[in-house]
Amino acid sequence: MSQNANDLDLEDPMSETEESGTKVHYVCQTYIAKTTARGQQGPLKIDKQLQYSTPREAKERAEREFRAENCVGADAYMVVEDSSSGEVGDPTFLVRLGSVPEQE
Repeated sequence: MSQNANDLDLEDPMSETEESGTKVHYVCQTYIAKTTARGQQGPLKIDKQLQYSTPREAKERAEREFRAENCVGADAYMVVEDSSSGEVGDPTFLVRLGSVPEQE
């Protein structure tokens, strides 16, 4: 159920471009859960993906979103994109709150 960083719109102006030709993206991603017929928490589903200019902004937003009534989990992470190839590295988590997908 997790969405891969390659699915993000990385053309967003809210990213840092390093001199090495890489861009750093800071993302807050929130999760909701479907309820099963028995009233139990079902699989996680991505609710929001928001990009920020700094790691602090992404982390603070994850913390705020996690306090929302329907949010069961939130991640704040950074990914590095190679500007020349468009390849995106694995996420580096800044904070993981509540129910979040397992890291693969």
